Amino acid sequence: MKGLNLIAAFLGGALVGAACGVLLAPEKGADTRQKIVDALRKKGIRLSRKEMDDLVDELADQVDPA
Repeated sequence: MKGLNLIAAFLGGALVGAACGVLLAPEKGADTRQKIVDALRKKGIRLSRKEMDDLVDELADQVDPA
């Protein structure tokens, strides 16, 4: 079980790290959000505009908890 927790923590960290990299890229927010939507759609995940905004807010809170 300990190994499974380690793998889950590693994958979670990689996901948050990748999301932070995309969110902090020096591009306009609309372009960045569109890239995220396109990447999720390639994986078969479809989000409404509200769900996407909630996801961006949640990731932003994790990056900058101020």
